[in-house]
Amino acid sequence: MSRRRRFKGREVHGILLLDKPTGLTSNDVLQKVKRIYNAAKAGHTGALDPLATGMLPICLGEATKFSQYLLDADKRYEVTAKLGERTNTSDADGEVVATRVVDVTMARLLASLDQFRGAIMQVPSMYSALKHNGRPLYEYAREGIEIEREARPITIFELKLISFEASELKLEVHCSKGTYIRSLVDDLGELLGCGAHVTQLRRTQVASYPYERMLMLDELERRFEQAKADGISPRDHLDPLLLPMDTAVSVLPEVNMPTAVAAYVNQGQAVQVSAAPDRGQVRMTVGVERLFIGVGEIDDEGRVAPKRLVRYNDE
Repeated sequence: MSRRRRFKGREVHGILLLDKPTGLTSNDVLQKVKRIYNAAKAGHTGALDPLATGMLPICLGEATKFSQYLLDADKRYEVTAKLGERTNTSDADGEVVATRVVDVTMARLLASLDQFRGAIMQVPSMYSALKHNGRPLYEYAREGIEIEREARPITIFELKLISFEASELKLEVHCSKGTYIRSLVDDLGELLGCGAHVTQLRRTQVASYPYERMLMLDELERRFEQAKADGISPRDHLDPLLLPMDTAVSVLPEVNMPTAVAAYVNQGQAVQVSAAPDRGQVRMTVGVERLFIGVGEIDDEGRVAPKRLVRYNDE
């Protein structure tokens, strides 16, 4: 029996800020980017539903070691909701399970929005990717199986009303990790007594990444095809689009060390570094070039102990 040849790819490191199109899963997009870059390793940093568009940071190569920091980062969204209809998925891709009259005043809407600001508890959707016994919840939901879920703490830093006309509502949401916008809209619809579901969702920010640096998938594909047509290595057109991998951990304080000290760190040893903070995680760089070598943590003796190291390989 023949075995399928395993895709290897090249060593390329960095973060692509992709503007995910609607209609594709985050994994669909990830695999397309991985193929375009011929990357040996790639991963995304927080799935967007097929309905959703917007910022999807894709980590390539050694940058995948730091994707968790972006998963844990705050996010910002723009969402459009339809009042009067509740669906089984809490978005327009699902089936309508309840239709109710919309009798909502502006005063009542504003008062209801107040209930969702700050630290709140949220029950995740059955159509989320959260795991139960090793399987994502959405697989159970598609089989008609309801799994009991515990409410989880989240924080809504900002919840702005953009517009409210008839049965359409537009909001801007700045939230903590683990927030499900579909669940937020569904909960709001139930509080208003009319039901609601998401019709459009766009993620506009992850951590502090700039909106204007996002790149559309079709533009990435165009650059790839143009490079091939011009007889140029695609990497010459594509690699400059990547952000440095340490942008994923830019919130961490930097600890810069001489090359000789960094040699011990790269061997997994904790080192004393002047001007290091007293506690917490740090972003480790080397020399005047400030080459990023990974994330460290201050141990009980005040030393910088390596936590995740970057391995630079020659291509």
